[in-house]
Amino acid sequence: MTCYAIGRLRNVEMGAEIVAYLEAIDATLAPFEGHFIIHGGKKHMLEGTFVGDLIVIVFPDNAKAQAWYTSSAYQHIKALRTKNAEGEVFLIDGVDADHRAADILSS
Repeated sequence: MTCYAIGRLRNVEMGAEIVAYLEAIDATLAPFEGHFIIHGGKKHMLEGTFVGDLIVIVFPDNAKAQAWYTSSAYQHIKALRTKNAEGEVFLIDGVDADHRAADILSS
């Protein structure tokens, strides 16, 4: 099942370290078949407030997402982000195309 790495980042210091992180991250994703589907961008708020940027990276499954995050290649650049931005990062599994909202009631 598809898995997503979600990041909500705030107070990003756009200096040399973040630039180095951005230049290096794509190479860390490739071996695990990961790629960006959302990377910041203009938000059109419909309800509530949202501060910061949303980043979503898709992987074929949770195992590949976990393997990417713990890989030496990603761990090598991770501090470039964490020292220069605040936020939350987590993995979450997607649902099948036939999923319906009420399906969670039987879980």
